[in-house]
Amino acid sequence: MGQIRLRVRELAAEKGWTLKEVSERSGVIYSTVRSYARSPAMAMVDFTAIQKLARAFDVMIEDLVEVVRD
Repeated sequence: MGQIRLRVRELAAEKGWTLKEVSERSGVIYSTVRSYARSPAMAMVDFTAIQKLARAFDVMIEDLVEVVRD
């Protein structure tokens, strides 16, 4: 099973946002945003959260998700 990493920290830095601001702007709870920002690789993520984060950053999902292991 592949693993992914979400580019939350990088995209937040580009916008000048804190993780708390990402949470507020996206509607994704802070603990989830923090977990996604800190995790080097994940096997499972909440797709609805990914959609909300991509919308908040104004990027396509493909720009938010990075495949780190196949």
